[in-house]
Amino acid sequence: MNESITREKQITRTSVVGIVANLFLAGFKAAVGLLAGSIAIVLDAVNNLTDALSSVITILGVKLARRRPDEKHPFGYGRIEYFSAVIIAAIVIGAGATSLIESLQKIFSPDVPDYTVVTLVIVAVAVVVKLLLGRYVKAQGEKFNSDALIASGSDASFDAILSASTLVGALITLIFHISLDGIIGTVIAVFIIKAGLEMLMESVDSIMGARPDSAITKEIKAAVNRVPGVLGAYDLILHNYGPDSAIGSVHVEVSSDTDAAALHRMTREIQTAILDRFHVFLTVGMYAVDAAHESDRLHINDLVTRHPGVLGSHGIYFDEENHLLSFDILVDFTVKDKGALCRSIQAELQPAFPDYTIAINCDADYSD
Repeated sequence: MNESITREKQITRTSVVGIVANLFLAGFKAAVGLLAGSIAIVLDAVNNLTDALSSVITILGVKLARRRPDEKHPFGYGRIEYFSAVIIAAIVIGAGATSLIESLQKIFSPDVPDYTVVTLVIVAVAVVVKLLLGRYVKAQGEKFNSDALIASGSDASFDAILSASTLVGALITLIFHISLDGIIGTVIAVFIIKAGLEMLMESVDSIMGARPDSAITKEIKAAVNRVPGVLGAYDLILHNYGPDSAIGSVHVEVSSDTDAAALHRMTREIQTAILDRFHVFLTVGMYAVDAAHESDRLHINDLVTRHPGVLGSHGIYFDEENHLLSFDILVDFTVKDKGALCRSIQAELQPAFPDYTIAINCDADYSD
């Protein structure tokens, strides 16, 4: 079965489990909260309803994201999943803000809820169910690389902790006849808002093009380096078009005496290997490496890496016919003036290579 279809089915199945569980919990909590006159428990029930709505949005998001590419969106609709995660975060923030207002009013106009042992048992069971649900949903989200599921699972796990605080407040009220309902509701609301903001920032980062996971970029470079004839992989750039779709580019160093047919085979092998394993289509560029200048390459790399912010060099090539020495340096984002850095390195190198015009390109550290 196609992996993307399997992923969609698993995400949908997980979301349906979340919808059913949250509706079940919301009904019980709402009944208990209204009978006991507890704003904290009622708000907890409302939070479960928002979680159910989040699961519905997750299902819609993953189904819309599966639309086939077309002329308007040639790279597909995978990024819709990130927008669904943003909507979920907005719902969570809105629920938290509403809860905060209601809870603050309860602080200034308090009344003592009427809890019973049955009430406490129901809330305790709800805490356990929510905790298990959160762990399950988050694990499925990580397994199938779904930001929306991870957000829903994290929110559910956090809700279990907040529900536990509601339970503690109910115990205090039952034993000491002191109402902490408004205070606990306020604390819950603040944490709900905080969780929603964190979800929102994670999703916005994905939409804006956050730095790819260094573990993945290292694996991709290692896979490229295993292709026969590749002497080094550099300048990896990835553009994310959804959780299971990306395009990118990479430069590889090859021996300068490699013929065009071998380069063609190497390029195809790299593209096939990376697409099959990582679902990333790579455009491959080539750097020629001349073994006769190995000592010069080591000298150049040693010199440039002495400069703060320079992570290394690659693509060092001596064009004997045109007396041109060209190479790239990799710099981190602490370097403010790349032009000045390149001119400084050029001035240092020129006495060692007086017969060559030196051309230096500054590459940003796009991936690990």
